[in-house]
Amino acid sequence: MFMPLRTGESGMTLIELTIVMVIIGLLAALVIPQFRGVVDDAKLKTAQSEIQVFESALQRYSIDVGDYPSTEQGLIALWSATSLTTGSWRGPYVAKPKFRDPWGNDYVYRYPGNHEGYDYDLYSLGKDGQEGGDPPFNADVTNWIELAE
Repeated sequence: MFMPLRTGESGMTLIELTIVMVIIGLLAALVIPQFRGVVDDAKLKTAQSEIQVFESALQRYSIDVGDYPSTEQGLIALWSATSLTTGSWRGPYVAKPKFRDPWGNDYVYRYPGNHEGYDYDLYSLGKDGQEGGDPPFNADVTNWIELAE
């Protein structure tokens, strides 16, 4: 049961509570978008790092087997030997069978690749999950470097 306030006791009025809630809302509106950019940046850096790990694993696979996995074999060939792999497979070449980018899309792997100077194409479609896209977060994260023409 509520006790009435005695003379000299104070409490918060509805207006004071409303002002505090508005201030908290404004602070949240300023802070939350900053965190969203941090999360996207972390996912981008994770994708870049994972592509480098796959590049190292593909190099070790190529040294052992004599060639890169085919497009059909895909990146799973780094985790388990396939019927197309010769007896020189010494994997697994990756620590975990995780072949999805930080946005939940499969990494794209093609051998032979379509970019001059690169044996294979390995990339993430970025945040938008589609080819191309605007930097920094919707752009593809690739193992090749595009040269400006």
